[in-house]
Amino acid sequence: MIRTIIWFFYFWLYLIAILPALYKANHLAKKGNTNERDQLVYRVANRWAQSMVNMTGSTIKVTGKEHVPANTAVVFVSNHQGNFDIPILIGFINKPKAFIAKIELLKLPLIRSWMKHLNCVFMDRSDMRQSLRTIKLASDYLKEGYSMVIFPEGTRSKGNTMGDFKPGSIKLALKAEVPIIPITIRGSYKIMEQNRFGITMKPAIVEIIISEPVSTTNLTKEQAKELPDKVKEIIQNNLN
Repeated sequence: MIRTIIWFFYFWLYLIAILPALYKANHLAKKGNTNERDQLVYRVANRWAQSMVNMTGSTIKVTGKEHVPANTAVVFVSNHQGNFDIPILIGFINKPKAFIAKIELLKLPLIRSWMKHLNCVFMDRSDMRQSLRTIKLASDYLKEGYSMVIFPEGTRSKGNTMGDFKPGSIKLALKAEVPIIPITIRGSYKIMEQNRFGITMKPAIVEIIISEPVSTTNLTKEQAKELPDKVKEIIQNNLN
């Protein structure tokens, strides 16, 4: 309980401490200095994410870093075990990335501002038309060179299993014709979800497995149809 209280205090204190950087990002965006803004936002987000994870005492082990292309936009498709998946992916995979996030996150002050600067898009799963617009916006960002992360399960599994894999999420990569990078997260639920939503007292060990890119170009209709199962199988095999 004490570690949890300290973590949440540190979480909000850090957000307040980086307010000057947020003001600068806002200023750069208004002036149209997109590249400078992107560099600032990624640098701040990367440090914030690593700091949040390190405060839990967890160890993050990443394999397959060589599979992440330096100069190509990609869609990271990952399983989703816990609340710390987002900071883990931001802080420990060295590539700027945005997320397709649930619309409820727009209610969080400061966080929503940083997420918007990262080019995150927010999906209302109860509104099909809004969801389609979200996919279109995310696809546009991909075509502009921004990488995206999507959790096809749609919600946290809170354990070492995978939930239903929503195949519609793969349409994002197909629409933008960018590679898919399958990501397997093993053990992130041990940081919080396993402990009744309190930060673990026993430091967790989390494994991130980055698999080889899966091409989305020049596919037949049958290959495109099989793509969701193919990506899920890669993630599931690594999870096992």
